Amino acid sequence: MNQIKEDRRQWQDGMAKSITFIVTKDCQLACKYCYLVGKNEKERMTFEVAKQAIDYILEREEEFNEESVTWDFIGGEPFLEIELIDKICDYLKQRMFELNHHWFNSYRFNFSTNGINYDSKPVQDYIKKNITHLSIGITIDGTELKHDLNRVYKHSGKGSYKDVVKNIPLWLEQFPGAGTKVTISSADIPYIKESVLHLYSLGIKQVNINVVFEDVWKEGDDKLFEEQLMILADEIIEKEYYREYTCSFFSERLGKPLDKKLMNQNWCGAGKMLSIDAQGNFYPCTRFAQYSLRDKQALIIGNVKEGINKNLLRPFLCLDRCTQSKQECIDCEVAEGCAWCQGENYDAAKTNTIYERSTAICKMHKARVRANNYYWNKLFRKLELEGEREKFEKNKKEFNEKIC
Repeated sequence: MNQIKEDRRQWQDGMAKSITFIVTKDCQLACKYCYLVGKNEKERMTFEVAKQAIDYILEREEEFNEESVTWDFIGGEPFLEIELIDKICDYLKQRMFELNHHWFNSYRFNFSTNGINYDSKPVQDYIKKNITHLSIGITIDGTELKHDLNRVYKHSGKGSYKDVVKNIPLWLEQFPGAGTKVTISSADIPYIKESVLHLYSLGIKQVNINVVFEDVWKEGDDKLFEEQLMILADEIIEKEYYREYTCSFFSERLGKPLDKKLMNQNWCGAGKMLSIDAQGNFYPCTRFAQYSLRDKQALIIGNVKEGINKNLLRPFLCLDRCTQSKQECIDCEVAEGCAWCQGENYDAAKTNTIYERSTAICKMHKARVRANNYYWNKLFRKLELEGEREKFEKNKKEFNEKIC
């Protein structure tokens, strides 16, 4: 087991290139907050398209010179195409070996799945075959009420919680350090506190949680959001969950003025990543594919036959906080940690530009900062009184190293 953990860490040494295969646009679910507005049952990748993309990438080692690589498989629901994915991964391993590619021992296969068919034999066979170079996240939104509010079957409208939660023990046995990803929209704000605690009770120690970037927020949502995070903070501190569990809503780096060193950096990796769809088109990020966009046309930067058009990539290489943010965002006293999605910026912009930052989550970010300050002030007061702050900092560092 220690060797497996070590192998999983090796790929992270240095910078990792993220390459995504959109293997299908189909999914069993029709999640109400899903940004994939164009999901369908027809568009699925063929092995031939995947093979062409792999050959193009691996035969240009000088252009794709990052130290490590993450081969990401998404949908829809990627495990609907597990046989195809298994074939793609076999070909990837074969070609990296044949080419003596520098990624051969520095790669991982990555999945985010709805977890419904996680226990199926084809999926389990694939996991056993690739376990030392694999990371899988199952999305479970919290309590049955919270989960089934949004994550419903596309044909029946029935909630999917029971079909997902039964697979959590097996998943955690195979990936003990894995975390889940929780999404918050306007309708489910009242269930944040009980949902995070429920996920802890299932044995999930790392809860990655975020609000949707789209402009869905109603008057008063920020106040309710802050209240939920504060009562969650009370519970985490009083029950001492902070000793073994994490929730990404609380971060010591959040809510400070913007570090000047970060001015020339972009929040996301659009343009540095690469996504390939069923037709063999290349995108700077999956969010620029047509099935991800409400109001804009897809932004294609090439294809498997003609390669990447580097001129179309240039605008993404100029992206940083200054080129797309209003001055008030740069000068904001709590700018640190305020996120954005490059694809949503493009989709929400008044014109066809990637240089207009969407600020739909502004009030939600500020509410999170207020609750975050409350959490850390209360926790550090408790630790100081008990003489445990130094021990806490040491344990937190060891925990972070363990789950990497």
